[in-house]
This record gives sequence, C-alpha cells and structure tokens, in this order.
Amino acid sequence: MKFYILKSLGLSTVICFFALVNLTQAKQGITIPIWPEGVPGAHTNGGEEKYEQGRFYNVQNPTLTYFPADPAKACGTAIILCPGGGYVRLAVGLEGGGSTAWLNQLGVSVFILKYRLGDYGQPAPLRDVLRAVRLVRSRANEYKIDPNKIGIFGGSAGGHLAAAAGTMYNDPDGKTGAALDNVDARPNFLILQYPVITMFEPYVHKGSRNALLGKTPSEELKKRYSCELNVTKDTPPSFIFSTLEDKSVPMENSVMFYRALREKGVPAELHVFEHGAHGFGFGKNLGPTSDWPKLCESWLRSNKWISK
Repeated sequence: MKFYILKSLGLSTVICFFALVNLTQAKQGITIPIWPEGVPGAHTNGGEEKYEQGRFYNVQNPTLTYFPADPAKACGTAIILCPGGGYVRLAVGLEGGGSTAWLNQLGVSVFILKYRLGDYGQPAPLRDVLRAVRLVRSRANEYKIDPNKIGIFGGSAGGHLAAAAGTMYNDPDGKTGAALDNVDARPNFLILQYPVITMFEPYVHKGSRNALLGKTPSEELKKRYSCELNVTKDTPPSFIFSTLEDKSVPMENSVMFYRALREKGVPAELHVFEHGAHGFGFGKNLGPTSDWPKLCESWLRSNKWISK
C-alpha cells in the first residue's frame, strides 16, 4: 500500500501530518476532490504536481483527505486542517501522529486540505478553503458531523489561510458561480498556530506575501489580505498561539489578530509562549509550550466544540 503523510504547520520545520491516499484506502484516509466539476481557473499548462524531499509543489488538483473520528468517540465536530509552507509548498513526511491523531482521539473528524499555492496566487487558495467548508457542511449527514461544529486549524501560512477563511467567508472572490456557493462558508471556530496574519512591515512574513500577492503588491491588495484588518463581530471564535523564539513569523502576527478580535467583541484566547522555534508543532521538552494541546482541548471543551 502506498501512501504519503503530510506534516505541516511550519514553513520549513514540519510536524503535523497529512495522508494522500486512494478512496479504497479508507483506513489511511479518504481523498475527496473539492472541484469535481473542474478546478476554477485551472492552468491549462500547469504541469504535474510534484512530491520532492517530503514536500508537495505545484498543486493543481485540490483535495480533502478525510479521517473520520472513531465512532465510539465521535462528537460531531469536524476540523479542516490547512498545512503550512509559505504558499510555495505543502510540507510532508512519512510518519504518523500529529494533528490528525490528536484530533481523532478527541472525537473530531479531520479533513486535510491540499490547496493551491503561489503558482496560482489569490484568490485560488481562498476559493479552495471556502469550497472545502461548503463541501463538508453540505455533506454533514454523510460524514456524521454537526454542520454547526466545523472549524479550521492552520499553522504558519496555513494559519493565514484559516484566518482568511474566518474573515473573508462572504467575499465574492471566494465564489465561482457553482451551486455550492449557496452553502454557508463561515467556519464555526479557528485554531491558529504561529499564523501569518499581516501583509505589512515590520511583521509580515515576506516569503508568504511574495508567493500569495507577488513581489510588488499594491497597498490595496496588502490591506485586502491582512487578516487583522478584516475582522468583524461575526469572525469566528479563535484559539491562537505562538512563541517569542519564532524568528520566521513574529508573534506580533498573533497579537495583532487577537487585538482585532477583542476590539470587535469576538471570543478569543491567545497564548504567547517563551520557547519554541517556528514549526514546533507537537514538539516535546519545550516547557509550557508543549502543553498547548491540553490548553486547546480545554478551550474546545469549554466552548462545547467537543463533548465533555
């Protein structure tokens, strides 16, 4: 049996995992095309997707890979995972564990999103993540989940995409004229791990911005995709965490998004830990930083996203 496991949430260091498998390999995950009618704006000469040294490049066919929760533990909650990689790659590896195993153990069904990257630029990633939310919600009965308990978990550039989904879910660029556009694309909650948030200096991650918006984006375009500037009272409740030692995506990104949520009265929890380089994921021996899964679980339970 051949399978790949995607670990992400970092730009270079990779922790969480993502399996890409055939529909017949249900024990490893079920791969679901999110654009069966045809990928909008597909590049006719886009070439083949590449898997090199543990990373995917040149994503042409976005998919979700579905890992259902154990029926004995299932609580009806689903989370769409957005891998990181600076919008130039989706980091992958060949070992299990990470976010999917953790969430499944909590009774959460997981859908891992393979989304288009800088080869396309915006609005392709936004369209992919919003289509993913609409698709999962429209098939809630099939997947045995609650359509009002669908969250997005993203780290690094994947955190930016998750935050964009939480602030731009009604954006016209996120629609293609398909029937599924009529399904609500608003996630019910967000989990953001060392997320890229702003497109402005001095705290922007320039690599992500260059890949997403080009090397010389206009001020208007930077404002459009700076998530902290698009928060409203209807932005989903959020759990955000980062570290002081992160030299790739400064923790100020997390603080900016938290402040914007607080100003709009959106429930949110922020943790800025001392230790942990970018991409720490589920790393051990990082002191309090290694306890983030327990803190996040507590937040999920207190908000009734997972059962007590």
